[in-house]
Amino acid sequence: MNEVRIDKWLWATRIFKTRTIATDACKLGRVTIGGMNVKPSRLVKPGDVIAVRKPPVTYTFEVLAVLNNRVGAKLVPNYLRNITTRDQLELLEMVKIDGFINRQKGLGRPTKKDGREMKEFTDEAFFGFDDDFDWDDDDNPLWTAEDEAQLEHHTPPQEGS
Repeated sequence: MNEVRIDKWLWATRIFKTRTIATDACKLGRVTIGGMNVKPSRLVKPGDVIAVRKPPVTYTFEVLAVLNNRVGAKLVPNYLRNITTRDQLELLEMVKIDGFINRQKGLGRPTKKDGREMKEFTDEAFFGFDDDFDWDDDDNPLWTAEDEAQLEHHTPPQEGS
């Protein structure tokens, strides 16, 4: 076995999570050999250089050996050599850093920091009152005996006056 389908090789070497995703990437023109887009059925052999575009980075791999079945992550270096250029790797690092710093608000689940800020916003100290205050308590300092007396002597307004 000196040749194998490119979609199968991309899946077997763990470049893509599933063979279907590898096939779709080939169909969408994200996989090239020698600058030419390839179909999923294209056969690869040792020595081929494959470029895989996973935006925003284009990874480049040299095929060292072919295989039909998926292998463990520790065995992958036996079948390919990553020859991605330094500028592409630096671009990847910049995107990773930028993703944390400039995360657009409103996308995805809130982060832990967002959760803490929301809790702080609804915190009792922020509003200046205690939610556990018992309004029916007889020892309520906001309701005095004078207030009670005014309530007893208060007469509602007469209708038609």
